Amino acid sequence: MRVAQVKEFGGPEALVTAEVPDPVAGPGSVVVDIAAIDTIFVETQIRAGAFSEHFPARTPYVPGGGIAGTVRAVGDGVDAAWTGRRVITSLGFGGGYAEQAVAPAAKLVPVPDGLPLEVAAALVHDGVTAGALLESTGLGAGDQVLILGASGGMGTLLVQLAKAAGAKVVGVARGERKASLVRELGADAVVDAAAGTAVGTAGDVSGDDWTVRVRTALGPAGADVVLDGVGGEVGLAAFPLTADGGRFSAHGAPTGGFAPVDPSDAARRGIKLLGIADVQLSDEEYVRLAARALEVAASGSLRPVIGATFPLERAAEAHRAIEGRELVGKVLLRP
Repeated sequence: MRVAQVKEFGGPEALVTAEVPDPVAGPGSVVVDIAAIDTIFVETQIRAGAFSEHFPARTPYVPGGGIAGTVRAVGDGVDAAWTGRRVITSLGFGGGYAEQAVAPAAKLVPVPDGLPLEVAAALVHDGVTAGALLESTGLGAGDQVLILGASGGMGTLLVQLAKAAGAKVVGVARGERKASLVRELGADAVVDAAAGTAVGTAGDVSGDDWTVRVRTALGPAGADVVLDGVGGEVGLAAFPLTADGGRFSAHGAPTGGFAPVDPSDAARRGIKLLGIADVQLSDEEYVRLAARALEVAASGSLRPVIGATFPLERAAEAHRAIEGRELVGKVLLRP
């Protein structure tokens, strides 16, 4: 079968198409014929050699942790009824940039009839993490939430889910095209971090610094919940916008690191500080949250935004698109 393989750590060109033996289902696992492959920013960082202390990538390796497809074969101890079923699953950090993959039966999640597999693939990671973030922060009706990176794959889901939960949503994105998308998805106010206005139901909010404009959009109380999907200095700059007694989730690191918030500052203001460890899930939690995300999407109440889909042999182009940050929403691969 064909795979996209990282021969050695480096730029997107390190991703090349290769032929490897077809996988075989072992005990407790299945083989999935892959129809669509999720991609996330951290995969580009691992390919470049980052985060080696967290991910056991050794070249050559096949990236890709999230797939959607149809169960081709089952191994010993797996219910044969899975054969032929449409599913999504998380493979961990690799193995998904391929035509087929072996997946643990314990993490299979059936895809509802009528929901396209590409749409389901867009929820494999971000739909689950978004649901986990809403639970870990306790976000609910009446909360005011600030979402950084609101035009990304997970940000677009968070905007919709937070609105559905009854929160007031202020989103931050870069560029008018991305800001317009966030506005279309239901945000109450959108701050274009690359421009000089924040546009919401109350009209235009002017100012030079994006944090000043966010503060104006939030009002003097600040944000009950900050969902930081950007990290680094951007996330750190957003921390003062959190209301005393609020919740700040520093779960994103596409800038190269998580927001370096001082825990003592958070404790002094009674702010609950959350991080990526708070959305590390057991298999049971993954299946529960993934099933919920698929159900909501199938009902039409949640719309994953897919910015581009690339064939498997153009995986390098997909990584360039992700790193270029010009696309909105998700980038998928298709065998």
